[in-house]
Amino acid sequence: MDKNFAIIGVAGYIAPRHLKAIKETNNNLLAALDPYDGVGIMDSYFPNADFFVEFERFDRHVEKLKYDKKIELDYVSICTPNYLHDAHIRMALRRGADAICEKPLVLNPWNIDALMRVQEESGKKINNILQLRLHPSIIALKKRIDEGPKDKIYDIDLTYLTSRGHWYYTSWKGDESKSGGIATNIGVHFFDMLTWIFGKVDKNVVNIHTHDRAAGYLQLEKARVRWFLSINYDTIPKEIKEKGLTTFRSLKIENEEFEFSGGFTDLHTESYKQILDGNGFGIENTQQSIQIVHDIRHSDGIGLKGDYHPFANETLAKHPFKK
Repeated sequence: MDKNFAIIGVAGYIAPRHLKAIKETNNNLLAALDPYDGVGIMDSYFPNADFFVEFERFDRHVEKLKYDKKIELDYVSICTPNYLHDAHIRMALRRGADAICEKPLVLNPWNIDALMRVQEESGKKINNILQLRLHPSIIALKKRIDEGPKDKIYDIDLTYLTSRGHWYYTSWKGDESKSGGIATNIGVHFFDMLTWIFGKVDKNVVNIHTHDRAAGYLQLEKARVRWFLSINYDTIPKEIKEKGLTTFRSLKIENEEFEFSGGFTDLHTESYKQILDGNGFGIENTQQSIQIVHDIRHSDGIGLKGDYHPFANETLAKHPFKK
């Protein structure tokens, strides 16, 4: 049976993947909300869906569907700024719908505990989009590690550099209280993936932590991870810039490059298929990565001490930072 959806944050960057997933799983979008009204993308998927720019009118519409037309929502997809996820998840559950929320699910570990209580009381489910767990190459890597030597500790270097312009710092993403900062914005899905494969965190050290870059070291059950994240174009290697590229991503395991650049196109649709089959990633799957990025956010960098990422040394020498 077709399911009824609403979407909050339909004008956002990630929303088209959700619209596509709802369409490709043969379901209905009844209503959409966003304070920005440049949402022509809806014509490609659900031109007949009702659209609102004010939350109060959207919420009233959902209620009227239920009581006047006996139409209930099955799911609410949430693509809003990070700091609003908690409130919008609660709204979905209050309306008797399951929530499908982009990562990070919430900004703080204690928000998870509170949402677990709301979920239990409502009888509905909170689903988090953790699409890297559905990537074929990453699934194969997890299988390899699970079936490998039980006592082996792997050495890993994670590097993710993705340039952002001046707009970034004016937007909600540049406000740490709203976005959670750089590790949350661009790193949380990598930390989730690594802990899913290599186990729980034993140690979390931060070497560098500024508005545009962060670096540190994670000791996991089965891995030693040196990581470096940046949204500053200047940190991108010269050979990458010469190719005209503004993003550089690398995951080295035992000094060998792990390739997973392809295969991202349909991961949101696959996520929706899993959710609709009752196999979505629930709130309990989010705790470890949320704890990691929370601890990073509240840590001052200790500098170049311990086992730090090679890029940390270079970027600190060329571009000294101010906290």
